[in-house]
Amino acid sequence: MTTLFDRYQLGALPLPNRVVMAPMTRVRAGAGGLATPSMVTYYAQRATAGLIVTEGVQPSLVGQSNPGTPGLYTDAQVTAWLPVTDAVHANGGRVFAQIMHGGRVSHPETTGMRPVGPSAVPAVGEVFTPTGPKPAPVPRALEAAEVPEHARSYAEAARRAVDAGFDGVELHGANGYLIAQFLSSTANLRTDAYGGSIANRIRFAVEAVSATVEAVGGHRTGIRLSPGAGIWGAQDTDVPALYGALLAELAPLGLAYIHLEASTDEDVLVGLRKAWPTALIVNPVFPMAPRQTDKTAADHWLRLGADLISFGRAFIANPDLVERLRQGLPIAPHDESTWYQGGDAGYLTYPAYQHTA
Repeated sequence: MTTLFDRYQLGALPLPNRVVMAPMTRVRAGAGGLATPSMVTYYAQRATAGLIVTEGVQPSLVGQSNPGTPGLYTDAQVTAWLPVTDAVHANGGRVFAQIMHGGRVSHPETTGMRPVGPSAVPAVGEVFTPTGPKPAPVPRALEAAEVPEHARSYAEAARRAVDAGFDGVELHGANGYLIAQFLSSTANLRTDAYGGSIANRIRFAVEAVSATVEAVGGHRTGIRLSPGAGIWGAQDTDVPALYGALLAELAPLGLAYIHLEASTDEDVLVGLRKAWPTALIVNPVFPMAPRQTDKTAADHWLRLGADLISFGRAFIANPDLVERLRQGLPIAPHDESTWYQGGDAGYLTYPAYQHTA
């Protein structure tokens, strides 16, 4: 049977194991969306993962969802990321940047701009702002002529990611952000070519991925999806048909992988596995669930046909997670109060496992 510790060839990238560090927002970027020296250390500490996928990186200012997140739309941001990718590579790691356009999940206090979305329908819940959580504002509905430039913004950020030394990019098509908003039948009320039917609702995702593949190659491109998750009120209808149609359009593009969250029925996810020709990463825990992936869940999904397993919360307090899993060592608990507080506490202060005599 396949194990977490078997090698895997991900496109052109050989991985020493099948453990993926999932993307996690940690709001430690500097002013101007710049990566910091602390981020260099954080990612380098976790370079034994088969693959690191970074926190969401905005492809434009209007695409920024949360305060304190990094970008890939200026030359200064590219320069700031170079020490991160250099450090990961120096420690033997591989790293993809997750490109995340927040769409309607944003706030003028964060960006100085009104958020945009497929329709003038606000996200459900409160969004983070520099002065604390605020109700999600009503976004400005994108004009039909504007939609392609937002699809292309993923590709432009991907080019910059490669310039910044990343091995590839993952488009964030999950968790109620812009791509997921277009897929959704509640966030997307459009009646033009980008709304209504399944073929129209998947159009934005396909255009964003196609542009990215054209920019940096399919072997450097993945996409994360959360079928049926409904996060931020972006509900999906006809989940098997919607995501089956999306994967059918993406399959000829030769992507490195799709990254599925376990956000719908297991049989639906297994069906998507059978329909997908390249690598499948599975995150076995529903994104809003207060628990973390363990080896039992990982092994279960490897048996069901996943090629790689992503771990999120477990990587926060366990920079040496791969070795802890390999040796059956205790998994240290994380302190949720430090997730978004900034600073190095709860970020760089978790040690590797200490063996006692």
